[in-house]
Amino acid sequence: MLLIYTLIPVSCLIAAIIAGLFGRIIGRTTTHRVAISGVAISFLLSLYVLYDVLQGNLFNGTLYTWGTSGLLTFEIGFLIDELSAAMAVVVTFVSFMVHIYTIGYMHDDSGYQRFFSYIALFTFAMLMLVMSNNFLQLFFGWEGVGVVSYLLIGFWFDRDSAIFANMKAFLVNRIGDFGFILAIAAIAHVFGTLDYVSVFEKVPEVSGDTVSGIGNTQWLWVTVIALLLFVGAMGKSAQVPLHVWLPDSMEGPTPISALIHAATMVTAGIYMVARMSPIFEYSEVALTVVITIGSITALFMAMIGLVQNDIKRIVAYSTLSQLGYMTVALGASAYAAGMFHLSTHAFFKALLFLAAGSVIVALHHQQDIRHMGGLRKYMPITYWTAFVGSLALAGVPPFAGFFSKDSIIEAVHASNLPGSGFALFAVTVGVFITALYSFRMLFIVFHGKSRMSKEETDHVKESPWVITLPLILLAIPSVIFGMIFVEPMLFGEFYSGSIFVMSEHDTLAHVASGLEGEGIGLAMQMIAHGFVTLPFWLAVAGIFVAWLLYIRFPHWPELIQNRFNVLWLILDRKYGFDEFNEIVIARTTRVTGLVLWRLMDDLLIDGYIVNGLALKVKRMSARLRVVQSGFVYHYAFAMIIGLFLLITWFAAR
Repeated sequence: MLLIYTLIPVSCLIAAIIAGLFGRIIGRTTTHRVAISGVAISFLLSLYVLYDVLQGNLFNGTLYTWGTSGLLTFEIGFLIDELSAAMAVVVTFVSFMVHIYTIGYMHDDSGYQRFFSYIALFTFAMLMLVMSNNFLQLFFGWEGVGVVSYLLIGFWFDRDSAIFANMKAFLVNRIGDFGFILAIAAIAHVFGTLDYVSVFEKVPEVSGDTVSGIGNTQWLWVTVIALLLFVGAMGKSAQVPLHVWLPDSMEGPTPISALIHAATMVTAGIYMVARMSPIFEYSEVALTVVITIGSITALFMAMIGLVQNDIKRIVAYSTLSQLGYMTVALGASAYAAGMFHLSTHAFFKALLFLAAGSVIVALHHQQDIRHMGGLRKYMPITYWTAFVGSLALAGVPPFAGFFSKDSIIEAVHASNLPGSGFALFAVTVGVFITALYSFRMLFIVFHGKSRMSKEETDHVKESPWVITLPLILLAIPSVIFGMIFVEPMLFGEFYSGSIFVMSEHDTLAHVASGLEGEGIGLAMQMIAHGFVTLPFWLAVAGIFVAWLLYIRFPHWPELIQNRFNVLWLILDRKYGFDEFNEIVIARTTRVTGLVLWRLMDDLLIDGYIVNGLALKVKRMSARLRVVQSGFVYHYAFAMIIGLFLLITWFAAR
């Protein structure tokens, strides 16, 4: 089995190397066949490993030792349990769909082979992250997805906006990664090991250990470590205020937008916190921070989605909001609900991104929804799959998003953490806003009158099968995944061996106490109960309001915008985060750098130390140079004077 575990990530790595180094030699067709074959092998092996894990066959072992420093050993190894196996299946399936879709979307791009190399490498890095059994390998995968995302966001490097976006993503993630590497250093200091299992076993022993902070305050080590880990998660999973890179990542090609937002980079932080549940459970301070940050992200990022007109950015802000939901679940100790929503979200969010890409291809890379309309009759497959994705995103039963989102709301309702009240308000109101912006996009793009020219309309047609097939295959789990897996993954024993929850924090147990039955029976009970709950009617209200505003009375949105212009401007400016970062942080950094350059480097180091020392040597040399005149009588005179001084000195003694 160790060979199979190794082949899951390595097959993607081999495909990336072949596509990257030999792509121009073997040609486009062979390149995409190699890349798709590599990720297909990973997907099939991941399915087999998940089946094997469900039979009770777990694995935790070392492939090789990378290095040793004192008593600390750095290893590369795998931890194969329910959490990593399920995550590997989700990552490889979505990546598989994106690889197929790329054939159609990137068909005319000159960087065709390079793109396949990047996305295969991206999948490799994510698999190394989720399958790791120690913090060294976790950090390797963590930085790997960061580096490849930089390459993919700036894939069209001849565009200034793409270069700005990938640099922005890189810099913002460095902030989160700084906290993450500090957490790893603290773990090595406190626990003396980087192995997951060894660390988790020792957490109860050190849960009362403290460290002195600012002002001689005492902090629990587990709280410090958990908060630093969450800083890393905030960067990768784009939580406020480290969310600003994610919308700009839309500058990359649509396939990578789907891969980043659905199954790889942004889910890394969610997965990491769930994996670190034995640490977070011992710190209510950290859990409170997590649930508060998540609720802010869920609510306020959803509101920005209401005013966006770029079809990809609407879906991007949807991703930010849904990541907030997952983070709220983690803070409420409903780790299984967060991971379940990660899985369902991967399917319908990849579906929505790829559907948006299908529209963009059909309209010759037009992304402004104000220049669309009436596409339903021209693109029926794209429309119906986008409709399914929108229903799943809105949390309408029996679609997959309903089960995960409703469970998160119920878990937050059962939480007693400080901040859980605001979190419940945020995730509940967020249901209405999510349904509103989702169907706003759907109605504007596919319904109503066409806002395209006749020439554009005449050329609109459904996308080729390499684009529509992944849409259909992603729509299927967007419908049925929740019904099939809600009982084992949320209320069963699926995550019992890989996620730790204290009994006093077990909010999902409280949710499960109100349910009866097993399997599909329990799912049917949740559906029946869902129709009488507030979130369902808020979702219906959001869809109805979207229909009123964008189908029945299309002139109302402009009137509302004029009436609430200040609020619209705040949302359109994204609460001013970008301006704050540019004016306060970036400008302050540049001014500080300029001052340090002028005072420290130019004046002190160069002026006084380097150049000053050289100038003093030069002046001293100039004075000493006159002694070496080259005249014999000068030297004779100096010898006589010197001899006279020596005699005088000896005589004086």
